[in-house]
Amino acid sequence: MKSNLCVLNCAPAAYRCGLLGLFLLLVSGNLAAANEAQPTNQVRTFLESNCYDCHQGESADAGLDLEKLTFDLGKGNQLDRWVRIYDRVESGEMPPAEYGELDPGDKSQFLNTTHQGVIDFQTKLHTKYGRVRGRRLTRKQIERSLQDLLAIDIPLLDFLPEEAKTEGFTTVAEGQGMSHFQIAAHLNTVDAALDEAFRRALSPEDQYQRDFDAQGVARTNPKRRCREPEMRKGKAVIWSSGLIYYGRMPATTAPADGWYQFAVTVSGLKLPKTGGVWSTVRSGPCVSTAPLLSDIATFEAMEQPKTVEFVAWLPKGHMLEIRPGDGTLKKGRFAGGQVGVGEGEDQELPGLAFERVTMERIHQNGDDAQVRQALFGDLKVEPNKDKKKSWKVTSEHPQQDAEKLLLAFASRAYRRPVKASEIEPYAAEVREALENKAEFVDALRLGYRALLCSPRFLYFAEEPGPLDDYEVATRVSYLLTGSTPDAKLTQLAAEGKLHDREVLKEEVRRLLQGKRGEQFLRDLAAEWLDLDQIDFTQPDAKLYRGFDPIVERAMLAETEAYLQTMLEKNLSVTYLIDSDFTYLNSRLARYYEIDGIEGDTLRRVKIPPKSHRGGLLTQGAIMKVTANGTTTSPVVRGVWVSERLLGVDVPAPPSNVPAVEPDIRGAKTIREQLAKHRSQGECASCHTKIDPAGFALENFDPSGRWRDNYLTSNGRKVTKGQPIDASYELPDGKRFENIQGFQKIVTGQPQRLAANVAEKLLVYGTGATIEFADRAEVERIAQLAAAEDYGFRTIIEEVVVSPLFLSK
Repeated sequence: MKSNLCVLNCAPAAYRCGLLGLFLLLVSGNLAAANEAQPTNQVRTFLESNCYDCHQGESADAGLDLEKLTFDLGKGNQLDRWVRIYDRVESGEMPPAEYGELDPGDKSQFLNTTHQGVIDFQTKLHTKYGRVRGRRLTRKQIERSLQDLLAIDIPLLDFLPEEAKTEGFTTVAEGQGMSHFQIAAHLNTVDAALDEAFRRALSPEDQYQRDFDAQGVARTNPKRRCREPEMRKGKAVIWSSGLIYYGRMPATTAPADGWYQFAVTVSGLKLPKTGGVWSTVRSGPCVSTAPLLSDIATFEAMEQPKTVEFVAWLPKGHMLEIRPGDGTLKKGRFAGGQVGVGEGEDQELPGLAFERVTMERIHQNGDDAQVRQALFGDLKVEPNKDKKKSWKVTSEHPQQDAEKLLLAFASRAYRRPVKASEIEPYAAEVREALENKAEFVDALRLGYRALLCSPRFLYFAEEPGPLDDYEVATRVSYLLTGSTPDAKLTQLAAEGKLHDREVLKEEVRRLLQGKRGEQFLRDLAAEWLDLDQIDFTQPDAKLYRGFDPIVERAMLAETEAYLQTMLEKNLSVTYLIDSDFTYLNSRLARYYEIDGIEGDTLRRVKIPPKSHRGGLLTQGAIMKVTANGTTTSPVVRGVWVSERLLGVDVPAPPSNVPAVEPDIRGAKTIREQLAKHRSQGECASCHTKIDPAGFALENFDPSGRWRDNYLTSNGRKVTKGQPIDASYELPDGKRFENIQGFQKIVTGQPQRLAANVAEKLLVYGTGATIEFADRAEVERIAQLAAAEDYGFRTIIEEVVVSPLFLSK
């Protein structure tokens, strides 16, 4: 602790203001709630009469000893236990049917009393502290906020540590820590952003353009065996091979960190019977000491030349690697890890032929003039005769100009109007620097750095109760764009119009148009649907042949395009479970065994009944993120579907119950193993809820393909195992025989699906999990959406105008 305080004391005053705020938030901890619900004789009598037989003493079922249960809801896990008891009694799960039916009057009185007690307790806490405490920006939101504030586009995520998820989201305040390591990482991120902004503002425009013909991207020495393209009939050629970095192009090496726009004219050679030559574009140093490559794009090359365009971030010294990437293609064999000219020709391999490659440095978030405007406002910025500093900023009144710029920047960084008195410590530090003969630019940068280290930038500054207009603008913007409010939102906040339901809904529609809507869905799906985990595992290549990075990227694109259609067309949330269409290109269609699809562009496709697919539920990306690469588990998939799509809360399993591991030898089916597992009393109640969805999906293997039998392997040979039985019974007694039967039952309950989507959006957008007291509002949102057939966009709009969203 002493060393950390020394750091604070030695820092400049304005810089300390930011650090100290973060430090105090780090060590202050949470305030404990002191309210206590009053016990009632009726509740205790109900429990004694109906529950003590099983839940009393050291041998109590599921470890729930009701004698130790108190009415102090602020103590330990008492609140969670009371909510769980309420839910089990209300649903009829408890007491078990074999113990007879409850007296309706006693049950009603118990539920009403318990319901009101919990509601009163949580409402008092919300009134005093708000639903969400101490919520900060996520690493992705920090990156985007800095980029938009400074009009820069450099990636910043690598400077910030990975974040834990709470109920699937990194935005939840309860799971957001702030360690000394994270504080240091934030400072490094701010420095990197400011370095880039001042570099661009005070240097000539970044310009880099190259136009290479085939010879320009081919190997420079035809006699040398290497991994660059070879010349063949006037074109630069790469053959299908498993050699890493084969297809690298040193000509495309980036001279500096930056975004580059590429246009590659290419055709396919010796096309396979399946169609064109599906290929990958990746980047990296492409040397053995740096083996990792970054995925950029995929495409299908045909006999006729086509131009493929893409944008890539290339750090200095990185280059492109473009090569056939279809895992089903025949691969060449080359001795010594290098390829000589002509060695692939006689092996009858599919290949790529390059005619031209163009490369241009671009900026994606504003040109240099916009960077200068963000930093220096209307001050004159021009070339300088001094060779040491090629550009200069002219200020006739440095102190006044600096204070004016700081005030404007603080208002944007803090997402609301700021008074001069509020940033006086920062302004004082800048004045002191100027008085000590610091350059104007250096002094101003010091002030910006301190502002961006303040908790008012890093944290959402909200008071308990309804949000004001600027807080509403901030919350809406970070939900839908992941960044600071734009000029239109800020203007509406200044005019006091953001508590008008129709104005808010119109802003939702505006912010979800075009690319911003696509980005919102990518952000949401990455966390809600775990799509950011899609490459966490790789399916076993021996068991699940044909899966490759091209298929994986197509699966991800399929789900994102599907969600985009749901948003644009305001389709019902039942489309999450079932539909008659999806989005495919030729490679993914071939993988799904769907005929008649050509080309590498995703297009809407009507699903043939024999494919067994329909809805987001059965898409390959979902099947992959819910499996481990080797086996599937109805439990894992069942929990995922229950929590992410159906809105069924699944408690953690008892600590003394071992997990069910699939029998990879195939001696016992997972159904047989789970039947034994459920025979343990404490396990049956949960598995009755989660297993149906898991078994409904058992026909989909870990790579997202349909299967009728499990596969078994002895290490050398893969054979068919037990046939798959996807039938099951839901808790309400409804039975289904396959995935189609399950989908039919679930789509018959659209309000439950709508309430779940509303809940996920509220958690993601407010940073607070849904508590018992919030349930009624979630259901109200779902009911309001019924008027528009539970449309996806309608639910988003109703969430944004709901009291839960518009309050701390």
